[in-house]
Amino acid sequence: MDTEKITKINHLIGSQPLGIVLTSAWLKEQGYSLDLQKQYRKSRWLDSISTGAMIRHGDQVDYLGGVFALQNQLGLSVHPGAKTALNLQGKAHYLELSSANAQLFGAREDKLPLWFKRRDWGVSVDCKLTSFLPPSLGLVDMEYKTFSIRVSSPARAIMECLYLTSETESLVEAYQLMEGLNNLRPTSVQTLLETCSSVKVKRLFLFMAEKAGHDWLKYLQLEKIDLGSGKRSLVTDGVYVSKYQITIPKALAGAVL
Repeated sequence: MDTEKITKINHLIGSQPLGIVLTSAWLKEQGYSLDLQKQYRKSRWLDSISTGAMIRHGDQVDYLGGVFALQNQLGLSVHPGAKTALNLQGKAHYLELSSANAQLFGAREDKLPLWFKRRDWGVSVDCKLTSFLPPSLGLVDMEYKTFSIRVSSPARAIMECLYLTSETESLVEAYQLMEGLNNLRPTSVQTLLETCSSVKVKRLFLFMAEKAGHDWLKYLQLEKIDLGSGKRSLVTDGVYVSKYQITIPKALAGAVL
């Protein structure tokens, strides 16, 4: 391999953090042709992990290194969300969260590349593509190993948890998570609730925040939040909460009924 090609690969390695995926499409945009990428793989500078994706030779890359590439190289809004985001930020340490599962969220128009979906990351990765919240709203930067990725803020993450709830167990767990979120910023919560398109999420969020007795709730302008009309039954054989017009599990019934 000639000096110019070695210089280019040294620049690449020197400019990119360890532990990330390098996508073929992004490398091509940076001036590394498909033929040059092939030579780097042949010379064992890079290892292919699937069609269209590589890592440095011998590097250890987990799913968050894949998320880095999705966000920073492919421009997707895919991010760790729900319980995974809370766990990564130390907001769910008192619950038994399985490290074998990771929950991602992305915009409805996002398309996960095959290399990400087919890769064995060592954990079960689920990605929910939905636009019940604006894709870029309520995300925060999180340092991880040698790089930074965007994850859901605690306020967005709990709303994502509520979006996923479909049974008594998950609703009770979501409330346990809500109980620990006593430092949410009212302005951020307000914006998220005003732009959220899920009536179920908004009603559950406000019900649980009130039940948990969070001080930040009193700073919200509830009149600006559209809670829809009509009743919502979340479970069968539950308890009806007239203030929020929702039927909840008996395990969540309490003083705010």
